Amino acid sequence: MELFAIFAFATCGGYSGQLQVSVDCMEKARSNLGIGIDFAYPFRLHQVSFEAPACEGIRTERVFLIGDYSSSAEFFVTIAVFAFLYSLMATIVYIFFQNKYRENNRGPLVDFIVTVVFSFMWLVSSSAWAKALSDVKMATDPDDVQLLISACKVQTNKCGSVYGPRWSGLNTSVVFGFLNFVLWAGNIWFVFKETGWHKGASRSAGGASEKQSGAFNQQPFNQGSFDQSGSYNTQGNLSQPSEYSQVGGPTSYSNQM
Repeated sequence: MELFAIFAFATCGGYSGQLQVSVDCMEKARSNLGIGIDFAYPFRLHQVSFEAPACEGIRTERVFLIGDYSSSAEFFVTIAVFAFLYSLMATIVYIFFQNKYRENNRGPLVDFIVTVVFSFMWLVSSSAWAKALSDVKMATDPDDVQLLISACKVQTNKCGSVYGPRWSGLNTSVVFGFLNFVLWAGNIWFVFKETGWHKGASRSAGGASEKQSGAFNQQPFNQGSFDQSGSYNTQGNLSQPSEYSQVGGPTSYSNQM
């Protein structure tokens, strides 16, 4: 996760872009066909200015861009930096202090809480930065920047865009932001398994299953039982009932006197 955090804050914090517009005055000598406008992180665009011809004499005007998106950008980069530092520290603990980490429940519990917090902060910061990036793109669109120049509001003058900023780096930063959220959120379960909460729940579930299986295994053993018809049943084998009857008549003797 350290690598993805590095990509997140590097692609955002190290960004610088440029756009260029042109102002073609009715009097060609006063035109400027290559006005370059540079901006960079943290995207305080209201502090970015450039000189544009007024197309009236040799006078120029100072024009400022619109918008301040530093809060979302700095929040995103801050979360990325702290996530990188914590991931690095956690890796060191896992490698060199594994036994001490498992001595009691405090280490896994702190790790679990921090992981949940960082997962939530990655989601919030990435969403905020994605919205801010959309606004930055609109504020630095050359077609919109032209509308800030007074000379471009006169129909006799012609204004155009030479080229706009490249957004591949900032788009990548948003992708890495949400990717970090997925990684941290997915890691919650693995960290939770190390806590006493999960181990206690596992022991309770195991004890309950053992008791339940013991109750099913304890079945009564009957040597035999008599049914109502007088038959005797021994271990599932049904014997034929014995019937006794008295037959009337004289008793014969083999030896008679």
